[in-house]
Amino acid sequence: MTDSLVIAGKEFQSRLLVGTAKYPNQQILLDALATSGTEIVTVAIRRVAPANHAENLYDLLRGKYHLLPNTAGCYTARDAVLTAQLAREALQTNWIKLEVIGDDDTLLPDVEQLLPAASELVRDGFIVLAYTNDDPITAMKLQDIGCAAVMPLASPIGSGAGIRNPYNLEIIRARLTVPMIVDAGIGTASDAALAMELGCDAVLLNTAISGAKNPVQMAKAMRLGVEGGRAAYLAGRIPKKLLADPSSPMIGRIKKISV
Repeated sequence: MTDSLVIAGKEFQSRLLVGTAKYPNQQILLDALATSGTEIVTVAIRRVAPANHAENLYDLLRGKYHLLPNTAGCYTARDAVLTAQLAREALQTNWIKLEVIGDDDTLLPDVEQLLPAASELVRDGFIVLAYTNDDPITAMKLQDIGCAAVMPLASPIGSGAGIRNPYNLEIIRARLTVPMIVDAGIGTASDAALAMELGCDAVLLNTAISGAKNPVQMAKAMRLGVEGGRAAYLAGRIPKKLLADPSSPMIGRIKKISV
């Protein structure tokens, strides 16, 4: 039996999505991606220029990974839609990771701009994976618009702070029928494992690997964290209890004899 990630009818074996920014060099990037086992790789469209030269990012990745261009750096719905259209033309894909950011300090989503951008892109035939905050109401609105996946943050982009609000993520997971991918704020393998244990379908991360002292080793840790967390979720954890529950049987234990 396989446990595949399915987005918009396309099947993937890995539940780890990895970004391509801020690596020390291209070789470490390629080694980390290979070690992570990822099949979906995100690229900022402004960093991809297919017609430029032989060593551009697009040439290094195409044919090896499913490329997921993103609208990173966009602050308005108009800019995000335009960036997505440029990505479709440049990379010949209608998949897009939609980001519409509110400010430079928090890099948190601007929901007022995000929702109309998602709506327009879905109408235009895009497969939209929408980066959003951990608000269940916004998550449901994105699903209702027709997004192929909803991607609530764990904590602010690049913060490495891990999952700050697991309760909201559990609420979102219980309500969504499309894939839920935790995006932003993952710092280490235990964060990725926790996301999967909460029932998330996948994890997307970048800085946690690219900014690690050993990116390739961290890529391996993230792969194992995602796999372990998913296995634990499917297995079904025991309930949490206030008091102890002995694992050894009480019958037959040695008793104190009164004399």
